Formats: sequence, structure tokens, C-alpha cells
Amino acid sequence: MKLVLFTLAGAGAALVIGCSSLERSRDLGDPRVPAQTIAQQVCSSCHGMTGNTISPNFPNLAGQTKAYLTAQLKEFKSHSRQDPAGFEYMWGLTRSLTEAQIEGLADYYAHQRPEPQPVQGPASRMDAGRQIFENGIAARNTPACTACHGEQGQGNEAFPRIAGQHLGYLVKQLTVFQLTNQRPDGAVMQTVTHGLTRDDIDNVAAYIQALPSASR
Repeated sequence: MKLVLFTLAGAGAALVIGCSSLERSRDLGDPRVPAQTIAQQVCSSCHGMTGNTISPNFPNLAGQTKAYLTAQLKEFKSHSRQDPAGFEYMWGLTRSLTEAQIEGLADYYAHQRPEPQPVQGPASRMDAGRQIFENGIAARNTPACTACHGEQGQGNEAFPRIAGQHLGYLVKQLTVFQLTNQRPDGAVMQTVTHGLTRDDIDNVAAYIQALPSASR
């Protein structure tokens, strides 16, 4: 009798674990795990629970456009995106994600509210950055950032939200676009950043970082 009761108790416990495990699972190889669970149990380690990260090494995902997030996750999965920070962290994480999980992750972050970032940089740098962001640099055929990313840097479908990103992350990505071919989807950005000096990059990054995050 004790053996039977033990067996039944064990089976019951297994059922409870089985029912709750999907909601807390970190198994990226299980197609049943909901996208929100993946975001909160796995992605939160770098990007924060709601896509607002405190580390300048990782991008804020809150409020990002769904189309852009979907495209980037697919590029990581296919190994098309080859910037070191990307393949070091994201190639393995996206390897087994299903189409539904990718769409769900993109939708989850697109609906999170961005948190305002503290302003970094002196007023002179901000003013110079605003000029590039709003007007570009005509003498070097550099277009205004607003043309693709919106007047508040809020993004537009395939063009990402850049407002409120960490200063260090923005500088790093602009440099990747300018000096490498590690972002194959960034052919347009290679042209845009071609004529920028390091001061230009620092200036425009400082301005973009300080743009209002709650513009949606």
C-alpha cells in the first residue's frame, strides 16, 4: 500500500511540475514554451524584464517596432547578422526558436513601455547632435536621421526605434555600420555613416540617447 501511495503521489507531483514548467521554462528547444515566458525567463537576463536594460552593452527592446525585432531575430537565427556581440549572445539563443515564438517575442517587446534615460553629455554635444539628427550634413551627403527613424526617433516598421538607447550601444552600432560588413541589412546605414567623424558619432548618439522615450 505504501508503494502504491508513493507512486500515486509521485505521479501527482509530476503532473503539477508538468503543468507549471512551461510557464517558467528556460528551454529554448521546446516549441511549446510561450514567447512571454522566454522573454521573462531568458531574455530578461540581458534586456530586463520589460525590455528596459540597465547595461549599455545591450539594446533596450521596449517599444521597438515589431517588424524590426522580427527581422533581427530571424537574422540571428540564420547567422546573417555577424557583429561580435550579436553572434556571441544571439546565435545560440535563437537557434531553435519557432516562427511563432519569434513573432511572439517581437510582439511582447513592441508593447512594452520604454523608460526615460538620464541625459548624458554636455549641451554643446547635444546641440551638434540635434543638427545631424534633424538636418543631416549636406556637405557630406549625410541625410537626416529623421528621414527613416521618425522625428522622435520612434522608428517606422523595418526602421528601428533608436530613441532612448544607451549612449555606448549607439556609438558601437554606428561604428559597426561605418567600418564593417557585419550587419548585412545595414547597407543604407553604411552610406549614411560613411562621412561621419568620431565627434559626429558621439554627438548624434548623445542626442538620440536623450530623446523622449515615452513618445508612443
